[in-house]
Amino acid sequence: MNTDDLYRLLRTNHAQAQGIVDTVTEPLLVLDASLCVQAASRSFFKTFGVSSYETIGQPIYDLGNGQWNIPELRHLLEEVIPKATAIINYQVEHDFPSLGKRTMLLTARTLHQPDGGSRSMLVSIMDATDQHRRDVAKDLLFGELRHRMKNLLGIIQSLASLTTTEGRTAEEYRHALLGRLAALIEAENLAFAEQEDSGFEELLGRIFAPFSANPHAVVIEPGEPVVLAPHTIMSLGLIMHEMATNAVKYGVLSVPTGQVRVSWLVEDGGKMLRIKWTESGGPPVATPAASGYGTRLIQSAAAYNLHGQVELEYAIDGLKAEIVIPLGSASPED
Repeated sequence: MNTDDLYRLLRTNHAQAQGIVDTVTEPLLVLDASLCVQAASRSFFKTFGVSSYETIGQPIYDLGNGQWNIPELRHLLEEVIPKATAIINYQVEHDFPSLGKRTMLLTARTLHQPDGGSRSMLVSIMDATDQHRRDVAKDLLFGELRHRMKNLLGIIQSLASLTTTEGRTAEEYRHALLGRLAALIEAENLAFAEQEDSGFEELLGRIFAPFSANPHAVVIEPGEPVVLAPHTIMSLGLIMHEMATNAVKYGVLSVPTGQVRVSWLVEDGGKMLRIKWTESGGPPVATPAASGYGTRLIQSAAAYNLHGQVELEYAIDGLKAEIVIPLGSASPED
């Protein structure tokens, strides 16, 4: 075999090796013992928008704008060759030229030569930006779920302990507790629905459904669409349920001619949500001598959960109430 034949053989082998490298879809580098680039895949040039001239023969730390020049990564790469170990999915977050801020996973393995001579290193790079964002979103969602479940269980415990048995039969206690739990479940289902059009009007429709056998008994006046935060939906759902329950037990919904009208306004440039509750056509109303648990629940949920306030007016012709929620508990729909 003469020199020309040997050159052609080497050139053919190099072309075959480069062809194999170019079939890999992920960016790929072949580094020599001094961590200079011997070869790079077509996907590497395309992904990072660089040329062969800018890459081949250059130390990996000098590529691009120095995105791989990380002390910890440098230490790991320099340990790969002498110790015959590997780096698996080393995460690099960087603002890459022409790519923007990305999260890359770098994997490096030593390539052993059959003769045990010089060693080179194969480095693959995977863009994990989208997966990283999904993982972060899942972690946030899981944390929110834990927070919601903790709050939900706390509210259930409070409902069970504060729904009094005094002066009630077991059936009456069961009916009162299950009614409150049903309202809580409806509000929670709405909060978890994560629909853009879910909001106060939909919440009212769900809460009032059990009390609307007479189509004229509950009137929900159209208002500006308002999207409520999940914790607000839950607390406001309990308030509306208690208002409706009291109207059934003592107020206008206890008689066929009674009616409840609910309306709302977004005020102060979207900084305040004002809800108006008006009862009419029911039995005469008198201010109670003492507040029951339902009234205390309404006031505490508004004050402590929603950071708002409730004003109750026991007018002779029917109860009137205003619930005011500041910005942060509710916001107008875009």
